[in-house]
Amino acid sequence: MSGIAGDEDSVMRIDIWSDVVCPWCAIGKAHLDEALTQFAHADEVVIRWHSFELDPSAPAVRSGNYAGMIAKKYGMDTEQAQTMVDQMTARGESVGVDFRFDRVQPGNTFDAHRVIHLGGLRGIQDEVKTRMLRGYLSDGEAIGLPEVVHKLGVEAGLDPDEVTAVLETDAFADDVRADELLASQLQVTGVPFFVFDGRLAVAGAQPPEVLLEVLERAWSDRAPQLEVLADGDACGPDGCEI
Repeated sequence: MSGIAGDEDSVMRIDIWSDVVCPWCAIGKAHLDEALTQFAHADEVVIRWHSFELDPSAPAVRSGNYAGMIAKKYGMDTEQAQTMVDQMTARGESVGVDFRFDRVQPGNTFDAHRVIHLGGLRGIQDEVKTRMLRGYLSDGEAIGLPEVVHKLGVEAGLDPDEVTAVLETDAFADDVRADELLASQLQVTGVPFFVFDGRLAVAGAQPPEVLLEVLERAWSDRAPQLEVLADGDACGPDGCEI
């Protein structure tokens, strides 16, 4: 998978495509965090977040009841949609994610992704990503409003003036589009989508044990054991075979 190889031979990179309005992305992150606590080489892992907009045409703020929006999107009645919402809430609670769908304010996530790229440049991308996810899914922040994106970015540790500069220009717009183009090339149709060490891909919010297994495999594949394909006469310290 060209374009997403590890930055250095000494570290293993995990590239993750996700959107900040995606509940499964928050669960997938929690699962990965859990897997990494059990991975012996966790301090040699670098995570890079990639942009994926679930609804690029979304307005800055979309009004309406969340269950009602789910019902409309999937063509079901509101009661069925609310059952789905309740199930997702319980699923989040089981992994320590506090979903508050009663207060979410959906909106366009393009600016949030641009600020997450700024976080990557400043070495705190994971912190910025985490704050954006929690801001939308738990705190009821209107993620599509520039002033909200600014607040969340600063709370994650970014410089206020730098965030302002990003939001007042088209900074990192090309980075977001490049992420989305690469996702298309990789045939990513849903998120979260994980790529381990540029070689092993996992789609969806897989359980921690699955992610740990992939971590172990990706790590072991970095230094494969030598496979001897043929063995014949040779000389050694004790002499030569005859």
